[in-house]
Amino acid sequence: MKNRHSDYMQWAKLHSKARYNLATSGVGAFPLRELDITIDRLEINGDSTYGYAPLQQAIAAKCGVDPSNVVAAAGTSMANHLAMAALLAPGDEVLMEHPTYELLIATARYFGAAVRSFPRLESEDYALDPAVIRKAVGPKTKLIVVTNLHNPSSVLTPDATLHEIGEIAGSVGAHVLVDEVYLDAVYENTPRSSFHLGPEFIVTNSLTKIYGLSGLRCGWILAQPELAQRMWRLNDLFGSIPAHAAELLSVIAFQHLDKIRERARRVVEADRAVLAKFLSEHAPTRVSAVKTPFGTTSFLGLKKGTAGEFLTKLRKDHETTVVPGRFFGMENHFRIGMGVNTEMFTEGLNRIAQTLN
Repeated sequence: MKNRHSDYMQWAKLHSKARYNLATSGVGAFPLRELDITIDRLEINGDSTYGYAPLQQAIAAKCGVDPSNVVAAAGTSMANHLAMAALLAPGDEVLMEHPTYELLIATARYFGAAVRSFPRLESEDYALDPAVIRKAVGPKTKLIVVTNLHNPSSVLTPDATLHEIGEIAGSVGAHVLVDEVYLDAVYENTPRSSFHLGPEFIVTNSLTKIYGLSGLRCGWILAQPELAQRMWRLNDLFGSIPAHAAELLSVIAFQHLDKIRERARRVVEADRAVLAKFLSEHAPTRVSAVKTPFGTTSFLGLKKGTAGEFLTKLRKDHETTVVPGRFFGMENHFRIGMGVNTEMFTEGLNRIAQTLN
């Protein structure tokens, strides 16, 4: 029977909570009161045949595309689900970076795809290597899946590398799916979406991880118009009519995105300074880590001992959780999240240090 669940999501919902929760994947929640919204600006019902026009236009303007390229979706996970559902048939081959977010693999397998991985090596700072991908593609390859920023390491892939990967995909009639949900954590000179690199590219994103607006479920796919229409029609099977109040709130959020992002940025940068101090004291003797100048996640490897014992002790004795590396196919690693609360993050790292010692 095909895989019908995500082990990571079950763990995240049931087992990730702790007094010092470093298992977060995005910034802290943005409070509604700071948008100064009054109830008279909301309605329960509205016109959303295939996209609510003001929201379509807001997403398109942010991404520098035409609204015909935009497919609204309930968060990035649903965006990835729709994109894969429109592209894959049972037996198709999907090339997936490793390490990567478990839910991407689970989704591809749900559609009956044969998932093959290509490495992003820690020794190479988790950089994407087009030569490795070129060797891995074949006549059955329908989709190449990458994350940018890389989840879990927060490594940024430059346009030139992505463009080369797009050419490789085009040579075998495949697409490149780029999950960009973390890209806006590059606060200075934020790269434009890789959708602009060529027709092979399909991009997913949302207002969740970097903006703290997860509850709005405002996600989207960028695709060529014909493919976008296929995704809209496919979504009729999953969620034909979105919650209109959430659409209205999302439109208002787009009008204040800079303010929303800057609020989280202060916390992320404070946390990153704390992380830098922690790594200067503990890497490379106790942990390994690829240091990046941005991002809300970092991926650490244990130099000694086993992750299972370490994570159990961390939670039981020190009331602290991190994301086990097994959800990224890296058993002796773990991911930590930043951007929620610097005091909590600092104490969580202190407790990781105690456990390492």
